[in-house]
Amino acid sequence: MNALPCCAAALLGGLLLVSSAPAQQRPAITGIAFARMYASNPPVSDAFYEMLGFPMEPEVKLGNGFLQRYDVSPSQWLETVPLPDPAPPARLAAVGFTTRNAAALEKYLQAHGVVIAEPLKHGEFTVLDPEGNHIVFVQAGSQKFTSPSRDGVGEQTSQRIIHVGFEVHSEAAENHFYQELLGFKPYWHGGQTDARTDYVSVQVPDGTDWLEYMLNRTPGPDPIANLKQTGVLDHFSLGVAHMQDVVDELARNGCARTSQAANCKKTQMGRDGKVQLNVFDPDFTRVEYMEFKPSGPICCSPFTGKQPSETEDK
Repeated sequence: MNALPCCAAALLGGLLLVSSAPAQQRPAITGIAFARMYASNPPVSDAFYEMLGFPMEPEVKLGNGFLQRYDVSPSQWLETVPLPDPAPPARLAAVGFTTRNAAALEKYLQAHGVVIAEPLKHGEFTVLDPEGNHIVFVQAGSQKFTSPSRDGVGEQTSQRIIHVGFEVHSEAAENHFYQELLGFKPYWHGGQTDARTDYVSVQVPDGTDWLEYMLNRTPGPDPIANLKQTGVLDHFSLGVAHMQDVVDELARNGCARTSQAANCKKTQMGRDGKVQLNVFDPDFTRVEYMEFKPSGPICCSPFTGKQPSETEDK
């Protein structure tokens, strides 16, 4: 066998060194930090989220408007921002996920060709997923709370956001982003009937919270009906141990005297075997209470991940 020329040998050696270098590791993504909703009438939205028992933080300046935050736990919260004009078709404005190293995750995504829509600032940065959803990554431990007063706030109905769901048109494109690039793991899938898949749940790689793809939408000609349908699909879920506790707390908080009176006690068994109760914010975003563990028949597929619990480190 003939020896390689010296320059060619040196080049090959350099290539071998490059190819053997370890790939950049993805920092841990541990759970949901927040869900952000648009509000057409912020004071009305404030009253709704306080009726759910979530105290408000002082408003924060955000671009041309203000962001309102409602505490769920020391590591999770809900947000509303004023509805822009023209109004977008959906009312779910952004989803936040907690990471243990936001700066390293930003570099990891950049290295994989993901455009950073809003660079890292105050422990957060934002990207767009393949369908244009605003996805925010939040540094674990970044302080978001100022211990607001609970005066006038009723019983807190949950202390845990366990999943967020939104309408998905291309499951394959979303899977490339969430599963292949970010490491999310299959958790459960099912549908309104056993014959088709309408819901696909993928858990964060380093925790038990999940993202739910809502598939197979069939929009109609009525814009208000379409907006309500979008609100059903684009939702967030609050975990609870026992649904009766939510029913009791909503009653104490005056739910029966609001537009949600018909939903305050309306529990149902989900297709995933978990008891649910749904209420809707003033802009039709669905707030889905869900028990942590299944207690009924589970359709379509088994759970392939650990169930969430009332408290979990982020």
